[in-house]
Amino acid sequence: MGLTSPSRRSLRVVSNGVLVLITIAFALPLVWLVLASVDTTATLSIALPDRFSLQNFVDVMTPETAFIPLLNSLVLSAGCAIITVVVAVLAAYPLSRYRMRINKPFLYGVLFGTCLPITAMMVPVYSLFVAFNLIDSTAGTILFLAATSLPMAIYMTKNFMDGVPISLEEAAWMDGASMMSTLTRIVVPLMRPGIAVVFIFVFIGAWGNFFVPFVLLLSPDKQPAAVSIFSFFGQYGTVAYGQLAAFSLLYSVPVIGLYVLVSRLLGGSSALAGAVKG
Repeated sequence: MGLTSPSRRSLRVVSNGVLVLITIAFALPLVWLVLASVDTTATLSIALPDRFSLQNFVDVMTPETAFIPLLNSLVLSAGCAIITVVVAVLAAYPLSRYRMRINKPFLYGVLFGTCLPITAMMVPVYSLFVAFNLIDSTAGTILFLAATSLPMAIYMTKNFMDGVPISLEEAAWMDGASMMSTLTRIVVPLMRPGIAVVFIFVFIGAWGNFFVPFVLLLSPDKQPAAVSIFSFFGQYGTVAYGQLAAFSLLYSVPVIGLYVLVSRLLGGSSALAGAVKG
């Protein structure tokens, strides 16, 4: 059957059509966000504004509406991501380097932890936070977000760590290096791209988390942007669509900036290739 056979052409047309539909499905909300953000009379319909205006951005770029909630989101997400990555690396190291009977059951338990619905956990968690006087505590919320992110982070980190040859550590052990030294000076630097992936994955998960901060943080000045977005929804179903779109664009900037920054700083896998070759 040739490359230009009718069946292959039909398959190509169908696959291209599906890709076009998926692209449109993702593009339409983005187009609405951009157009609505510069339209002071925006609605749910996608339409060019009668007059382009930046008034929506002026209205939302205030400390109470944007800056404080975004700063709270940054503190929660960065704290959660840093704690999760550090603990995940320490937990993944023995799983990757030692062959123990407990490895598979532990990993299965980790995977099971990712399947637990957060809504089913929040009632006992809320009671626990009340008992330890951690309600409305930013530090307590960070720790809980890190705990909920750990199962998938450990699993991902373990898979990335498996790609670092153990022969490099064995050579360092022969020179008298300790296991912690080989972990921090050899393994971690060589798996920087993997750590970057885990960090971004956890950061984005915490950045967009609405339910946990909504339950555990009561003070408006401590709530992140994912919760404060409620301020654009008025009574009786009214919504400030223009301001909501402008705030949504501002809300996405830190995540995009983080991805660009981390990808530039942590680079690719050339270090690993050079180390193995050497």
